[in-house]
Amino acid sequence: MATKSTIGALTLILLSLACQEEEATGPSGAQVAAERARLKAAVAKRSAGEEGQLQAGLSRGTEGVPGLGPVFFYDAAGRRDPFEPYRVVERSLEDLGAGPLEQFDLEQLAVVALVWDGAVAKAMVSDPAGTTYTIGLGSRMGKNEGRVIHIGDNLLLVKETYVDYAGNESTKDVHLMIRSSRGG
Repeated sequence: MATKSTIGALTLILLSLACQEEEATGPSGAQVAAERARLKAAVAKRSAGEEGQLQAGLSRGTEGVPGLGPVFFYDAAGRRDPFEPYRVVERSLEDLGAGPLEQFDLEQLAVVALVWDGAVAKAMVSDPAGTTYTIGLGSRMGKNEGRVIHIGDNLLLVKETYVDYAGNESTKDVHLMIRSSRGG
């Protein structure tokens, strides 16, 4: 019993000590307010002095301001505005120049495959070096300004424009068929 009463007494003592208020050890509210006012006045005085030095430095030109380093001037003349978006220049196919398939005669090009993606047909054509290109309707190919006008099941139809010695233009439709492989 003596231990239970001793434990109970110790518990009461500890609870009473924990519930007592501790004394404030920091500065009072008045002291904090006074220190804030003093710091605010010092910052205002310093910034007024630096503003005067900065104005004096700017009036001298590019000389440095003591404590602030050199003064930098930005001249935007002749430079792009960094906040303006880039302008995309639309160019037509004629502006791009001759493509790789326009360096060969149509007889030198071979149709390798014809592919449909839904209703859109594409053709795969190889040049004499074996490089393959994917083309569609309107693609240019051949030395005589040929344009793809039709892609069929096993046929690629190219319309070429010829100019004769008198300067007259004539067109010719050239049929390119898929070459079937021979052998086993």
